[in-house]
Amino acid sequence: MKKDLLCMLDLTKEDISGILDLADQMKYDLRHGQAHRHLEGKTLGMIFEKASTRTRVSFETGMYQLGGQALFLSANDLQIGRGEPVEDTARVLSRYLDGIMIRTFAQREVEDMARHASVPVINGLTDLAHPCQVLADLMTVRERLGTLAGAALCYIGDGNNMCNSLTVGALTAGLSVSLAVPAGYDPAPEALTFAQTFGDRFRLSRDPREAARGADVVVTDVWASMGQEDEAAARRQAFAGFQVNDEIMALCAPHAVVLHCLPAHRGEEITAAVFEAHADSIFDEAENRLHAQKAVLTQLLAPGS
Repeated sequence: MKKDLLCMLDLTKEDISGILDLADQMKYDLRHGQAHRHLEGKTLGMIFEKASTRTRVSFETGMYQLGGQALFLSANDLQIGRGEPVEDTARVLSRYLDGIMIRTFAQREVEDMARHASVPVINGLTDLAHPCQVLADLMTVRERLGTLAGAALCYIGDGNNMCNSLTVGALTAGLSVSLAVPAGYDPAPEALTFAQTFGDRFRLSRDPREAARGADVVVTDVWASMGQEDEAAARRQAFAGFQVNDEIMALCAPHAVVLHCLPAHRGEEITAAVFEAHADSIFDEAENRLHAQKAVLTQLLAPGS
């Protein structure tokens, strides 16, 4: 039966736990020279309508390590970039490939791709959701804290795709979530509707200090994402005071883990001092994109999955 990963709402707590357990095992295997070529002979098509560093390299490397092959498909090189309907592209690629990863702007495009594809579709990022990144984040938190259940996560910044997926994923996995976002920059309605079903495990605040108090995990992201460059000046003004800095960290638990999905703009959403003090966890998080995505690929594409 075909399965897709389009957003964190697609995953149950048990799904997340299973992916993270497999990712942990694959990380261990890789570091100990143990092959896990679960996707021998499989091919993943990777459609990029947004630029990428971590997404492209981690998916391409992951498929290689799993015994398969990844094809980089720039929108500029595909007929989809010249107006071919998504549904036609999906049906054609399904005849050639075993899976499709797409990194684009509109969530609707990913959903249309999945609706018409007969092979699994993975969301590599849209303006609404970033599920693969959040799986890597949860993997990193579990490595650092030893557990997800009961941990307190604070997110400070824009209510963007990261905030949407992190809110859903963290609550599903058993964490409590406190968001601090400026008025007018709230998360998507579907993320808020989901979060509000968790009662006092979820809080939305306009005060970063309130959100950070006692947090075990602190997460932030850029103030202006891809496609928002024209808004950068207005956003810097709106987000003044929503920076992860020494004052914020002093309110968190002493063992607090800091995460950032990268790229980071030091001096804006996070100070250089806090970033460098927590660089180990941030770059563990970046590495874990590889392991978490290999787990997703194996679950979706491996024979008998």
